[in-house]
Amino acid sequence: MLSRNEALELLKKHVKTKNLIKHCLATEAVMRKMAIYFNEDPETWGLAGLLHDLDYEYTKDKPEEHGLKTVELLGDTVSEEIKNAILAHCEKKERESLIEKVIYAVDPTTGFIVAGALIKPEKKLAAIDVKFLLNRFKEKSFAKGASREQMKSCEDFGLSLEKFYELSLEAMKEISEELGL
Repeated sequence: MLSRNEALELLKKHVKTKNLIKHCLATEAVMRKMAIYFNEDPETWGLAGLLHDLDYEYTKDKPEEHGLKTVELLGDTVSEEIKNAILAHCEKKERESLIEKVIYAVDPTTGFIVAGALIKPEKKLAAIDVKFLLNRFKEKSFAKGASREQMKSCEDFGLSLEKFYELSLEAMKEISEELGL
């Protein structure tokens, strides 16, 4: 299996957009936090998060290929569990396992949290809290690209939106320097 450093190098080789790399780092951090919360393997979950958008630059104009190209690029360097999570995040397979359900909910959440930080004068994650995120969730015009339905799917794996945001925000704050937030 790929090491975390090898996965990061692979990400930097295929993804040239700085903000997309930050999104993948945030998704990795949240997935690791969720793995620990659910007593799962943080390495596996972290790699799924880090690599989930590996093919984005190739597929941004061909969404029907998103995820499929990542699995092709990864070949046999990662487990089926990771590949299935990557496919599930972009609805290329039904979400069956816990990791598949979690990554589906986490993907839009990282962008939603970043958007919350960026509307604050400080432009820092430290400036926002769960209550702030829950209030923004109700505003349909805020972070329109972040699917409310996907985020709310956290209930499918037993977390309230409040607890889900708490864990996600905590994870992202832990890497705030890397994220520039």
